[in-house]
Amino acid sequence: MTGHGAAHPLARVSLIAATGGFLFGYDTAVINGANQYLAAHFALSPAQEGFAAGSAILGCIPGAMVGGMLSDRLGRRRTLYVCAWLFLLSGIGSALPTTFSGFVAARLFAGVAIGICSIVCPVYISECASAANRGRLGTLFQLGIVVGIFITLFLNSFIHGFGDEAWNTAYGWRWMLGSEVAPAIFLLSLLPRAPESPGWAVHARQDQGGSLAELLDPRLLRPLAIAVVLAAVQQLSGINAIMYYSTRILTNAGIGVGDAFAATALVGFVNLLFTFVAIALVDRLGRRPLLLVGLAAQVVSLSAVAWLLSSQSDGLALLSAILVFIAAFALALGPITWLLSSEIFPARIRGRAMSVAAFTVWVSCFVIAQAFPMMHDSPAVGPATTFWIFAAVSLLGWIFTWRQVPETKGRTLEDIQASWLRTSEI
Repeated sequence: MTGHGAAHPLARVSLIAATGGFLFGYDTAVINGANQYLAAHFALSPAQEGFAAGSAILGCIPGAMVGGMLSDRLGRRRTLYVCAWLFLLSGIGSALPTTFSGFVAARLFAGVAIGICSIVCPVYISECASAANRGRLGTLFQLGIVVGIFITLFLNSFIHGFGDEAWNTAYGWRWMLGSEVAPAIFLLSLLPRAPESPGWAVHARQDQGGSLAELLDPRLLRPLAIAVVLAAVQQLSGINAIMYYSTRILTNAGIGVGDAFAATALVGFVNLLFTFVAIALVDRLGRRPLLLVGLAAQVVSLSAVAWLLSSQSDGLALLSAILVFIAAFALALGPITWLLSSEIFPARIRGRAMSVAAFTVWVSCFVIAQAFPMMHDSPAVGPATTFWIFAAVSLLGWIFTWRQVPETKGRTLEDIQASWLRTSEI
């Protein structure tokens, strides 16, 4: 999208991608403050509590499976309409359930929307941006995610302060979840005047749609491996164990419930701050150097968390180590996983390829959301061993990045595509 008059449409595309990310982040973080009161309201077991946290993620899996096909057939803009309506229905439904199964059903709607959105938003903005600013604009999706997390954590803390334990158990969690309606309506209001992606428009005119089978072309196995491995490491290194359960982790470490809510809001602030650092550096330093630095810092900080939990150190030291992990993730693995996946595939299969990457993200995320409460509370595993596992996953991610991930900064999407199809090296 270049030339006279392009700035305004690109600004709208950027805002749409950021708003889609915001709703993604909202649904990621809102369960953090709501889960303990939701669990009390419906008298949930630890396994059910994990399922409550993971139910939206479970919906992300089919969303990711169909999102690429929908965006390749309907276009990026019309597919985002589907997402916006699903977010709206979920916000209403998750605030009003009278049974646990009703809550799960509403959260599944949110999950399907997130799964589709996680594919469409990065591709939409990547196809509209130029090579020179694709990194900065591409990370706006991740910025939207962390702004959503940041605001939602503060909103949860604000709502929590409106009443006592009994009020929060009866009503507080409903307000936390129902507030999603406002950003969903905002996304709907942006879409009528939004442009379609030029990349999709060309693809639609030429009618050269690809298929998932094309991803098995030997020349595309390396980009496929990059997308899948980074997606798995992004989740299996434990980011959503923190985003969903930091209040619980910190409370168990000796921080009072009120202070744990405030500390969780601080987690959101650090996440936001270092995403801005990533935006400033991604087109200067490149994707690969940031990944190597960020993953190394994850290994160190997660190892520190594990050691502090095993030694039963004070809560302040534990919070500090968690904040270093959040900063490292926000600097690199968080935004760059989505950015690289939207850059490295040919246009004809980009949507479907992103489906594979997003499917990996959400399966891995569901595993963490479901397993973490049981691992954390299990005498056989426990919190320290859980975080040692997260550190090991980060180390494996660092080794893979060092050996396999290329640099894509300053390259056009067409050039990146051609380099895969020409040779096994980029």
